[in-house]
Amino acid sequence: MPKTTRRKFLATAAASAAASTLYSTVSSAAVGANERVRIGVIGSGNQGKAHHLALSTLPDVKIAYVCDIDEKRLSEGVARTGAKPESDLRRVLDDPSIDGVTIATPDHWHVPAALLALDAGKHVYVEKPCSYNFAEGQMLVKALAKSDRVFAHGTQARSCKGIQQAIGMLRDGIIGDVIIARCWNWQRRNDIGHQQPSEVPTGVDYDTWVGPAEWLPYQANRFHYDWHWWFNFGSGGMGNDGVHELDYAMWGLGVENQPSTISSVGGIYYFKDDREWADTMQVSLEYPGDPTKLLIYEQRLWSTSYPFNVDAGAEYFGTKGKMFLSKRGKFEVFDDDKNRIEIKLDGPVKSEVADNQRNWVDCIKTGSIPNASIDVAFRTAAAIHLGNISTRLGRTIKLDPKTEKIVDDKQATAMLSRKYRDGGHWSVPKTA
Repeated sequence: MPKTTRRKFLATAAASAAASTLYSTVSSAAVGANERVRIGVIGSGNQGKAHHLALSTLPDVKIAYVCDIDEKRLSEGVARTGAKPESDLRRVLDDPSIDGVTIATPDHWHVPAALLALDAGKHVYVEKPCSYNFAEGQMLVKALAKSDRVFAHGTQARSCKGIQQAIGMLRDGIIGDVIIARCWNWQRRNDIGHQQPSEVPTGVDYDTWVGPAEWLPYQANRFHYDWHWWFNFGSGGMGNDGVHELDYAMWGLGVENQPSTISSVGGIYYFKDDREWADTMQVSLEYPGDPTKLLIYEQRLWSTSYPFNVDAGAEYFGTKGKMFLSKRGKFEVFDDDKNRIEIKLDGPVKSEVADNQRNWVDCIKTGSIPNASIDVAFRTAAAIHLGNISTRLGRTIKLDPKTEKIVDDKQATAMLSRKYRDGGHWSVPKTA
């Protein structure tokens, strides 16, 4: 086959990738170029720890606070960072010296905490998914449209040089027009067993942990980390790990609108424990345009028989070939005759939290919009929430991409939002 040179596809890759992030400026930045940015990290669990470690590598960042409702996790965060401990995020937000916060809480706290932070004039970095449900994502979009604060999302592939370069190649037409993207999240998750409500552990402010969500008594297998598998607190496997693959699959597919048709099958096929979210999903999202495009998500939380021998990745199918890309460091391109195109990326295909937070901090100083911006975050979250709704209902749903309303399905429409805690809570969004 003819040799494909690197020049054509690599020369413009950086520019193409940068353009695809809608890089522009916001109205103001709160921090001078040479100042240290003072950050409060909300949440000191698994991802909170990742934030502690990543932010600590940035010389122009000072972690001023760590915040958590669990005294043990809070003390561990203080030991890692030397920051001031705080159990109530409102006191972090009340400190005028704090420039921004990162939010590494359970999903049901993402938007409530972000809205409070924006109201307090703080820049915000929110872990994935950016919202617990579709309606809260809309709230966040509206709040940011009225704000001059800098928002970034924890889909760190957006700041990975190798992935940016690969997406640039797709934009430059290395496989023609990309029409289908397929991504997957396959792994063997732990069984969470069967448990009953019990006493709240010493040193845990469980009332605040539940916060705006509907009240459920403490139960060990729906608390730390295992909250991911419960409707009241998380968004399942699709919102936990699948979000990363959906993000760069959607990026390479080149869609910048909402889907019109969402069709999914799945459920709890393997586990016999207390979980509520599906362990198996096959989701198809159709995006209108010229041409119409298709995004496919596959989830198996009980299998290690990975596609391409990798637990997470994406394939892009174009009119002139195929690309395979994985955050695990894999990259391949084939022409339309199935011949491999010998081409390498200049940067690694490994997404790092520190790179994404570096970009966020730089944007705080320059007033630019981060790579993982709110438009990117909400499109990805929307795919998750709509896929989850279709899976739970066991039927296809239709969405009007312009109005962002589900068509002729009252049950699905009701699932776009949530019921908040009876009696209210200080964190319930004001617009809810």
